Amino acid sequence: MAYTTTAELKAYMNITASSDDTQLGYAVTRAQAMVDLATHRTFEAAADTTRTYTPLLFNDGGDLMDYDTLYLSADLYSLTSITNGDGTAVSLSDVVLLPSNVKPAYGIKIKRGVNVAWSYSTSPENSVSVVGRFAYSLTAPAEIVAATLRIAAYLYRQREGTPDSDRAILSADGMVLAAPQIPKDIQTILKPYVRRSL
Repeated sequence: MAYTTTAELKAYMNITASSDDTQLGYAVTRAQAMVDLATHRTFEAAADTTRTYTPLLFNDGGDLMDYDTLYLSADLYSLTSITNGDGTAVSLSDVVLLPSNVKPAYGIKIKRGVNVAWSYSTSPENSVSVVGRFAYSLTAPAEIVAATLRIAAYLYRQREGTPDSDRAILSADGMVLAAPQIPKDIQTILKPYVRRSL
């Protein structure tokens, strides 16, 4: 899914003609990729996807923070199913998402007192399968949509820049002019959304 659309970008930039719709669409796609790259996140999940994990402790090359807690390599908004490394289904009632009562989740912890443990049969590598909506949210937050629009507008305007438009230049009177860059307010918008890793 897209955080914004070509039509929304056109409205934002007050463009009515359709002659540049392809370029505007490219700008939207690139802007979304830039937001994801800057924050180390995906902000929408249209459908379930599957990710695999290794049921060994970090020190042994796995994804377990401790013997009960599986660290997820991406945000998990909602959990659909878990298949343990030995091929057995893990009941969702036997686990809790971390952090508790806050989305998105960064880990799955097996509850105390249940007869379940992270395990594998022959090879541990990528043997645990987790199915769910791997994203920060189901739809992008308003701030992310705004940042995507601003970046897309910036990228669209830059399409006609000179080859040196990404470098500082020297004016006729000897002043150094800073290179154009993505506006600082976008960096401020994105900063609280940056995903921290362990």
